[in-house]
Amino acid sequence: MNIRLLSWNINSVRLRINSLKKIIKKFEPNIVCLQETKCPNESFPYDDIKKIGLKNIHVNGIKGYHGVCIATNLKVENVEKKDFCQKLDGRHISLKLKIKKDFFNIHNFYVPAGGDEPDPKLNEKFKHKLDFLDEATSYMKTKKGEKLIALVGDLNIAPHENDVWSHKQLIKIVSHTPVEVKKLYKFQASINFIDALREFHPYSEKLYSWWSYRSKNWDLSNRGRRLDHIWISQSLNKKITDASIRKEIRGWKRPSDHSPLIADFKF
Repeated sequence: MNIRLLSWNINSVRLRINSLKKIIKKFEPNIVCLQETKCPNESFPYDDIKKIGLKNIHVNGIKGYHGVCIATNLKVENVEKKDFCQKLDGRHISLKLKIKKDFFNIHNFYVPAGGDEPDPKLNEKFKHKLDFLDEATSYMKTKKGEKLIALVGDLNIAPHENDVWSHKQLIKIVSHTPVEVKKLYKFQASINFIDALREFHPYSEKLYSWWSYRSKNWDLSNRGRRLDHIWISQSLNKKITDASIRKEIRGWKRPSDHSPLIADFKF
């Protein structure tokens, strides 16, 4: 059985619902994970997504900011929404899905961006980001008993020097600083996750998922960062067949500043 997982920071689900429907029709994913939905649960466009085949929709949203969602056409066995840093800000949701005889556990995260100043003493947003990563790492360690795990989302950190357009110019910029990268690698090590995208696109290759709205010629200048990730457990790595970033969607009308990620599995 072939399973396709799509993850996207949509930057407002209501604003980009038509793009989302187009993407779902084009790529036919079984599972869609969204971040930054910017939508309270009661206003989420459930019907639009159900009409194109993803009947099981679970959301964790708040008004105006943040928010995550997982929509699927697979059987859902369990739903969990974890709050970090006691902020109730809609940054995590996980589903346990039944696929044949297997249980597929998906964790969808939206890590805080962290503001502009990479100093937790001067910048409360940056402190929140670091604290969030610490709590998320501890939380994922409790999930080690789950064999088939995917952790996806906008993690707001580009760890490798080829995950940013200029390692030298961004080393002191939030999203690529050494303290964030160290925290992210600890997070990744919580379950010894494998970076799915880098299984198919080696570290010698520049790879981005986000391009700033500030750049009108974003494609030409290509000053991107790989802020979005798909991590998979060792057992799940045996089932993955492909992983990619759909850069072309960044060029659509009224785009998100992030492009969707896709991973394909064979169960």
